[in-house]
Amino acid sequence: MAFNWLTFRTRALTALVFVAVMLTGLLWNHWSFFILFSIIHFGCWIEYQKLVGLIDKGYQEITPFHQYGVMIAGWCIMLYFTDDAYNIAGFGVHEIGWWLGLIFVFALPIIELLFAKQVIPKNIGHSVFGLIYISLSLGLMMSLYQFKKDVHIYDTMFVIEGKFLPVIIIASIWINDTMAYIVGSLIGKTPLSKISPKKTWEGTIGGILLCIGLTGIIFSLIFDHKLSWASVLLTTPISIIASIAGTFGDLLESKLKRMAGVKDSGQIMPGHGGFLDRFDSLLLAIPFVWLYVYFFM
Repeated sequence: MAFNWLTFRTRALTALVFVAVMLTGLLWNHWSFFILFSIIHFGCWIEYQKLVGLIDKGYQEITPFHQYGVMIAGWCIMLYFTDDAYNIAGFGVHEIGWWLGLIFVFALPIIELLFAKQVIPKNIGHSVFGLIYISLSLGLMMSLYQFKKDVHIYDTMFVIEGKFLPVIIIASIWINDTMAYIVGSLIGKTPLSKISPKKTWEGTIGGILLCIGLTGIIFSLIFDHKLSWASVLLTTPISIIASIAGTFGDLLESKLKRMAGVKDSGQIMPGHGGFLDRFDSLLLAIPFVWLYVYFFM
């Protein structure tokens, strides 16, 4: 695969704007984080439903209540994973998500039975998969943001604040994607999968290895203001999980697009496609990082 400087420049310029928006949402405060991922949630859902509708024409026949109701029900999962810091006029967002979610759990099947021409189990399955693939994953991202724990490595104590975990995950995925593209463009020869012919084994392995090294060095300098092996060891498992799971996430979305017969899931970002194109790796990486953080860190 020849290196295309024009494509790379377009992707890089768009990425700069994207990075600025993402960092603002990630680091400003907990509300900016919540708003950022709420936008990502609904953007991914709109594109997911479009892709599924192209793959299975029957899904295009779902009622508007099903179409938008399942998005809101998924958003309630995000609300449920918030903590006490999220309050609106004295009401906890967590409780709002819980009760609103219960309403939708009971209302969606009833209204589907009353107003749909026919209840098609396959359509319900598509929506349930979307709830797991998109909503649960982003709900776990809210959970990671609130994580806090003291970790001891080589007699060095770190206070792990959750607001840095999403940054590490996203940085790992970005570095992996960029390095895999560069390495694959320069020396890639062996196709990784028929699902995504442009990806190569050389690019994938090179991207993962460079991601692990660069992420450790960057966050070591941020946390300790010097190269610290303790910081490197702290971030390395997360970068390994994020880069490997993220690669499978990219292949999963590529499979969906191939089945739907489209190149991109959307056109929100020139050179990068839509929401799912940009966050496909993240959606699959989050659950695995969450399992590591809460059970093994």
